[in-house]
Amino acid sequence: MRFIKYIIFIAIVFQSCKNEKEQKEEIKPIKRPNIVYIMADDHAEQAISAYGHIISQLAPTPNIDRIAKEGALFKNNFCTNSICGPSRAVVLTGKFSHVNGFRMNGDRFDGSQQTFPKLLQQAGYNTAVIGKWHLHGLPQGFNYWNILTDQGNYYNPDFISINSETKVADTTRIQGYATDIITEDAIKYLSSIKDEDKPFMLMLQHKAPHRNWMPALRHANKYDSIQFPLPDTYFTNHEGSLGSTEQQQTIYKDMYEGHDLKMTKKKGSPELAWNPWATDFERMTPEQRTAWDNAYQAKNDAFHDANLLGRALAEWKGQRYLQEYLATIASVDEGVGKVLDFLEENGLAENTIVIYTTDQGFYLGEKGWFDKRYMYEESLAMPLLIKYPNAIKPGTVIDDLTQNLDFAETFLDYAQVEIPEDMQGKSLRPLLENLPKSDDFRDAVYYHYYDYPAFHMVKKHYGVRTKRYKLMHFYDDIDAWELYDLEEDPKEIHNQINNPDYDEVKTQLKDRLVALQQQYEVTTEEFEQAPKEQVERAYKQFKRLRGQTGTKYDAIKDKDIKL
Repeated sequence: MRFIKYIIFIAIVFQSCKNEKEQKEEIKPIKRPNIVYIMADDHAEQAISAYGHIISQLAPTPNIDRIAKEGALFKNNFCTNSICGPSRAVVLTGKFSHVNGFRMNGDRFDGSQQTFPKLLQQAGYNTAVIGKWHLHGLPQGFNYWNILTDQGNYYNPDFISINSETKVADTTRIQGYATDIITEDAIKYLSSIKDEDKPFMLMLQHKAPHRNWMPALRHANKYDSIQFPLPDTYFTNHEGSLGSTEQQQTIYKDMYEGHDLKMTKKKGSPELAWNPWATDFERMTPEQRTAWDNAYQAKNDAFHDANLLGRALAEWKGQRYLQEYLATIASVDEGVGKVLDFLEENGLAENTIVIYTTDQGFYLGEKGWFDKRYMYEESLAMPLLIKYPNAIKPGTVIDDLTQNLDFAETFLDYAQVEIPEDMQGKSLRPLLENLPKSDDFRDAVYYHYYDYPAFHMVKKHYGVRTKRYKLMHFYDDIDAWELYDLEEDPKEIHNQINNPDYDEVKTQLKDRLVALQQQYEVTTEEFEQAPKEQVERAYKQFKRLRGQTGTKYDAIKDKDIKL
């Protein structure tokens, strides 16, 4: 009997110790996650195969897709201002352009203001930014930075970093291909801090696939044999869209044949056609340039033999653009794979949040366009993929309306850092972890584009997008409203602003627009008109640039296309 009591006593003590151990494990502080934020430049959602668009199925991005497969893919993520520098400023500050002060390229970012990297650094994070900065001035709030000068170049780019001896910013030209150099430096940085007893936050920001879409030499012929489908809106007359009629970003009218499309002046010669920014090619080493010319000579000679004109030439230009653009993305996808592999091989993957996104959307021939700037879907929509094995269920798909305005607060939330009250976004954590939230995370997003008169001559405009509708107002030297029913007209071809059937919707959208402007503290200063002489001067400049190609292959007229 005593033996049985002894056995019971031992069992009780063992269970008590086990329960105490489990309780201690439960209350153990959660380790703050590392953050690797990968941002490409001008990477269209249509060119990421995880999103399922037909173009990307012919040019897949398997490594970027890994992030969606292992984490979350956002279906309705949008920018607040579709242009490079302003988008980056919004990401850093969690504030709209009119609040952070960086409305358009050419503005200068006030680096002294509050940013999420500064807050993370103050909270003990090791912070770094590598690659494209494009905010003028030098980065603040980073333990390490190595940034491209201005837009950067694809081949043998110049980087700015702090000299370890003089403690002064130095510019250094690095031999190689920009995407590879940025990836290699990011992995070098991660290797140097991976064993430190504090979390890290890395902003890895590529130049690619920004204009002028120069692929790595290993990919120069990657898609030569692929016939990509051009969008069925490739030839569009923009009827009903006054804000679209004077833009200068139509592929078959406005691309520079040498600089953008890598076309040559004549058969048998490597000399490029119209190439107003020659430094992209002149900075190549002789060996690089020879390899480049060898890769392009045969296909350019075949073009000259074809002697295309009119509509056929316009379609050929669209095809060449897609081949160049998608081949440039190939090295970005490879780089993402290397970073993901490094995290896994070094035991960092489980506790690291990995984000893949870009600064805004991009046109791949929709409405005949390249570039971005507009509030139409292809330009407004930003791809966003996030994985975090410790908290995000693989294969998560998020349909809620989100914006790059939300990124800063999301990072701070996960890092257990207090979110400043003056930030204007919302943490995405409830969506990522399926935590309790209201039925609508957000019922509408606000957008405002300011960069006019400027490159591509897209008019200033602002607007509101709900889950079904979009209302835009183009202003400055015009006054035009556009309303689209995205459910009935996802390609935004039919402007319903004057359709009486949409009067009630129009009223509701205008009211919501006013409410958003009040919420985000938009003032009348945001609607100043550019001086007339400035507009006239800009049009003359771009007309001159567009007209001086020196070949017979430019100046495709609407009558040749037969819309």
